Amino acid sequence: MRIAIIGAGNMGGSIARGLAKGTIIPASDIIVSNPSQGKLDELQKEFPALQVTNDNQEAVTGADMIIFSVKPWLMKPVVKELKLKSKQILVSVAAGIPFEELAHYVADKEMTMFRLIPNTAISELESMTLIASRNASKEQESLLLDIFNQMGLAMLIPEEKFAAATSMTSCGIAYVLKYIQAAMQAGIELGICPKDGMRMVAQSVKGAAELILNNDTHPSVEVDKVCTPGGITIKGINELEHEGFTSAVIKAIKKSV
Repeated sequence: MRIAIIGAGNMGGSIARGLAKGTIIPASDIIVSNPSQGKLDELQKEFPALQVTNDNQEAVTGADMIIFSVKPWLMKPVVKELKLKSKQILVSVAAGIPFEELAHYVADKEMTMFRLIPNTAISELESMTLIASRNASKEQESLLLDIFNQMGLAMLIPEEKFAAATSMTSCGIAYVLKYIQAAMQAGIELGICPKDGMRMVAQSVKGAAELILNNDTHPSVEVDKVCTPGGITIKGINELEHEGFTSAVIKAIKKSV
């Protein structure tokens, strides 16, 4: 399968790197298009077999799948200028543009489309990637899941759930990072040097995530395991609740929708 990626910015470049590192699509079957040359040169230096171009039409000609990783306001002009074929698969990484609108950008409104919302951890192959499909076969859906599961965890959800799920994942990674930053600040006040504190907290967050992902468990169960009666952890947990921690997280996620 030949894949074209339109846009080599942070997200497009990360997707290209993830694909090239994976086992499903050979780097030689990936072509990336970008208006400026610098980012393309960086990609090709890392993956010499990967193809690059400044011509979007050259990239999409002969591609089986086209991943559009451009800003939402650029999607319409970028897609409309291209001659896409009905058999090609269109994948949009542009947030906020529904299938109904995307369908008006192409000649064949019934062509297979996917919407894709990764988060910034895709650069580390640890993204939580949301996928919605339109006019796709089960085989095509499975292919997208296989490709993006190699870059973290991918999940197929209905398009109408995208806004809420995006707030939890694409926005949500920033809230997790904010917790790490806050915990670092506490550590500094308590005499821990910033670099050490950052690694301590980041590993603790990673460990907490692995407990959930690798076991048939629930956050409340894992919290209870740490909170011994009369212990120091329950005092901290109770202080978080007194200060509205849970409510603040809920409000932040709802506000981001």
